[in-house]
Amino acid sequence: MPIILSNIRCKVGIKHEDIISEAFKILGLKESDAEGAGIYKISLDARRREEIRSVCSVMLRLSSKEREKRIAAGNNDVRYFEETEPTPVISREKREGRPVIAGFGPAGMFCALMLSEYGYKPIVLERGADVDTRTQKVESFWSGGELDTDTNVQFGEGGAGTFSDGKLTTRINDPLCRYVLRRLTEMGAPEEILYLSKPHIGTDRLRSIVKNIRNRIIENGGEVRFTSRLDGISVRNGAIETVFSGKSEIKPSALVLAIGHSARDTFEMLLKNGVCIEPKAFSVGARIEHKQRDVDISLYGGDSFEFGLPKGEYQLSHRRPDGRAAYTFCMCPGGKVVAAASENGGTVTNGMSEFSRDGENANSALVVSVSQNDYPSGPLGGVEFARQIEQNAYKLTGCYRAPAMTVGEFLDGRKQKKSVLPSYRPGVAEADITTVLPDFVTDMMREGLRRFSGMMNCFGDRGAVLTAPETRTSSPVRITRTERGTALGIDNLYPCGEGAGYAGGIMSAAVDGIRAAMKIMESFAPTL
Repeated sequence: MPIILSNIRCKVGIKHEDIISEAFKILGLKESDAEGAGIYKISLDARRREEIRSVCSVMLRLSSKEREKRIAAGNNDVRYFEETEPTPVISREKREGRPVIAGFGPAGMFCALMLSEYGYKPIVLERGADVDTRTQKVESFWSGGELDTDTNVQFGEGGAGTFSDGKLTTRINDPLCRYVLRRLTEMGAPEEILYLSKPHIGTDRLRSIVKNIRNRIIENGGEVRFTSRLDGISVRNGAIETVFSGKSEIKPSALVLAIGHSARDTFEMLLKNGVCIEPKAFSVGARIEHKQRDVDISLYGGDSFEFGLPKGEYQLSHRRPDGRAAYTFCMCPGGKVVAAASENGGTVTNGMSEFSRDGENANSALVVSVSQNDYPSGPLGGVEFARQIEQNAYKLTGCYRAPAMTVGEFLDGRKQKKSVLPSYRPGVAEADITTVLPDFVTDMMREGLRRFSGMMNCFGDRGAVLTAPETRTSSPVRITRTERGTALGIDNLYPCGEGAGYAGGIMSAAVDGIRAAMKIMESFAPTL
């Protein structure tokens, strides 16, 4: 079993072979003592600007198992490593039909991939188009064309994450996270995602990766049907009997709901058919845009560019004693603010970066927590709350141009020259975003901005731009499920991922999709 040596502090940009040599030196070993060695993790310690360092971990497989044991026992920075693989327990029970998966974002993709590799031949229903057609439609909308309500930034092959920064960071501590990273590299992601502490793929590289996952599922006997929305279900004797999609009727063995956080019409359909849906907390606000150089200087200092440091990233938060919080979310270094609407007559913003992160601007969501006490009662109260904000923004400008104002105008009520050129397409309109968002949200945003300006100099820039609204941070609902992973009272319905309220981001959604696949395997055998 390999060991991992952690806490190796090195100069930024040091070659990987030199990091490995340092690991041998620390452990008092020669390279001939190991059967193999490689980088396990690299993170950045920028707490002291005068001494910014990479903090590295190295994985080694030693020739002598006895020496491995002695080293592991005598060094607090050494631990054993065991690669985690999903270990499904496959039932012998037979069940008619094939599993159907609604949605082809991270949860749906990894659920379908896992099932296909164990002979289940899943059928995937994706309401949007394949990623190439989707990219064309999104570009057309950003250029002033019509919005396609089924194929857009929210819907289509790859899910909402396809038009994002492709962040692979997560707060969940699940051993399957590394498995997901390995599968992504197998599908074309750069190897560095396996060892960087803040890995990302970028929207440009994600597009080819999702196609490779789709092709693998098909090679394994699965199907992926595009422009095929989940239109309806029939429930009989506590189980899904029929799935309706367009003119198709499918008798499924199981139905996986991996529908994403923006499938509002699907939430309504499910509720009408007796699926238990609960309202949950989420967040709303705006996108804040700075020059990336100003972010880097705020984090690293003025001479940081000489040392080849990565594009600066931040995550800031401020919480009141009453629990209300303002925080930054989905920060996109060198990225753009993009139009992310999925309903006619509503304006939505999001952030996106390509792999290189070489854009002039940085952006992040600046959002405020919203609880069930802040919006109308009922399972879909949060949906209506967010929809009203989006419609307010659209009415304010009369089109999909997003309302925007400077931080100075937002805080002080006075005109302020922009220090950054807004990147949002199809364009912004100078407007008062406080007429779009509720007062409790804008009040908390102001409080957060003033607090954050003491943490990072760039947040003190009154010329930075706020573009509104950001309303799709996470799902406003949770589709209640049991310990078996099934919806309450429906034996073969498996809610998973962001839309069902059980994930937040690519990694956690992918892991939840794998978990759903494993629950299905525990319930019945593949139909050969």
